Amino acid sequence: MTPPSLPRQAPPPGAGDPPAATVENRRHVVRRRWITAIIILLLVGVPAGYLAVSAQQSRQSGRDKAAKVGAVKVREAWPSKVQRSIYEVPIPLMASLVGYLETNNWRTSRLYVQFGVTPEQLDAFLADMGTSREALTPGVSISTHDAGVAGWSWSPKHQWYATTLDARDPRPTRDVTVDLTKPSNPRVYVVSTTTP
Repeated sequence: MTPPSLPRQAPPPGAGDPPAATVENRRHVVRRRWITAIIILLLVGVPAGYLAVSAQQSRQSGRDKAAKVGAVKVREAWPSKVQRSIYEVPIPLMASLVGYLETNNWRTSRLYVQFGVTPEQLDAFLADMGTSREALTPGVSISTHDAGVAGWSWSPKHQWYATTLDARDPRPTRDVTVDLTKPSNPRVYVVSTTTP
């Protein structure tokens, strides 16, 4: 009787290894790892840096918008050309100390504007508005409520002249008040109201 055949044994360790000539040497391993690290850094680091810069710009833009929206008094700045066009307030290009505030709600939108002009610029401004200096009457045309919103006060020591320019919707109604205390340097205050 023949003995049963034994299962074939696995080769001893190292018998199936590639020859020594094909094994990577230490320098190649280090180099490959460095290249891999640089690729990972570029794939992860560059987009992360872009996201950080983008987030910072977005935060700054949000702060700027919040400052505009959160304004509660007239602040020194020019309203945009679009705002000036919508509210029909043609501020002279050489006007000084220009300030504005825009408010909006579901019923009305208002643009509050103030600026200083020369007498000639005042006449040109009033003509662009469709009126003239002769149409101004003593007093203030801007309501107490609107003056409070804008942060304006009307000193009785000043010489105030005003007019209201009514228009049919959707065109704005504009209340114009001019401080002529210093005739060589008039100050203009306008509240333009639109009803959507």
